[in-house]
Amino acid sequence: MHRCLQLAKLGAGHVAPNPMVGAVLVHQHRIIGEGYHEVYGQAHAEVNCIGSVIEDDKKLIPESTLYVSLEPCAHHGKTPPCADLIIKHNIPHVVVACRDSYKEVNGKGIQKLQQAGINVMVGILQKEAQGLNSRFFTFHTKQRPYIILKWAQSNNGNIANEDFSLVKISHDITDRLVHKWRSEEAAILVGTNTALKDNPSLTNRLWQGKNPLRLVIDKQLQLPPTLHLYDGAVKTIVFNEVKNEEQNNLVYYKLDASENLLPALLTALHQLGIQSVFVEGGATLLQSFINQNYWDEARVITNGILSINNGTKAPQLNNNSLASTQKIATDTISTYFNKHHIH
Repeated sequence: MHRCLQLAKLGAGHVAPNPMVGAVLVHQHRIIGEGYHEVYGQAHAEVNCIGSVIEDDKKLIPESTLYVSLEPCAHHGKTPPCADLIIKHNIPHVVVACRDSYKEVNGKGIQKLQQAGINVMVGILQKEAQGLNSRFFTFHTKQRPYIILKWAQSNNGNIANEDFSLVKISHDITDRLVHKWRSEEAAILVGTNTALKDNPSLTNRLWQGKNPLRLVIDKQLQLPPTLHLYDGAVKTIVFNEVKNEEQNNLVYYKLDASENLLPALLTALHQLGIQSVFVEGGATLLQSFINQNYWDEARVITNGILSINNGTKAPQLNNNSLASTQKIATDTISTYFNKHHIH
């Protein structure tokens, strides 16, 4: 099952909104096939795993055990049901890390296999498998995207100069890592002030892979059209309280946020099918996610040799547990999880 999870991770950034899944076929302690879900809309892990078995070993399939990191699907989506494929190949034993929380599956795949006389074991490395697909599980169980907060701060806890003039905080190598992070998420979000003062492009130009969908909050549509966000390079959604409109790669999405912006925003993101959002600022928006407990993970970059006096204070986390730290040049990257959420 550890190998299944290793394989599953290879699909990061390519399979959303599907989960990352790995599969391994074993005959008498020898792996005879393995595969993972590689690209959204294409073959699932089980299909690639069974398809990888060499001709001489195909006769062993009905005597083998299939390990899979997520419950095999039982419905027709972009591809046929994997449960049917397993039954067709007379695989007698299936070991599943965790059930699929998606309503079209959620136990139906396991039930289908059992009804066909297949011995199914569930719950091997369940926590690790759920953590791998925390975005998928959060989206389906909490009806909102998985939220990752990110900011860079000085060694004295500030994220901007007092006059909001641009100051480079993170190291060039760290910037490449941040762009890798962007490529792994469905969307990236900034608030009005960050869009105006920093004029970010919000692309992953320092890394390969797809650009995330760009999201910006501009309640009264006050941002100038000359900003990089409006260059049409990547689809951009402007959440506002004025209008619904779509033109080329620019979408204006009207929110009914008379009382509280974030719940309305998260509901809209769920309806749009966006499974994960990388929130890059500013401080007020980040702190709002924290205060209302709408966050799952935070990645904080601290420059150990840079001080910013009288600047804008960095957000303050609560309900957090430190998961890891990483040192890159002058930077320390700390990853935190929300103690109360799936991770």
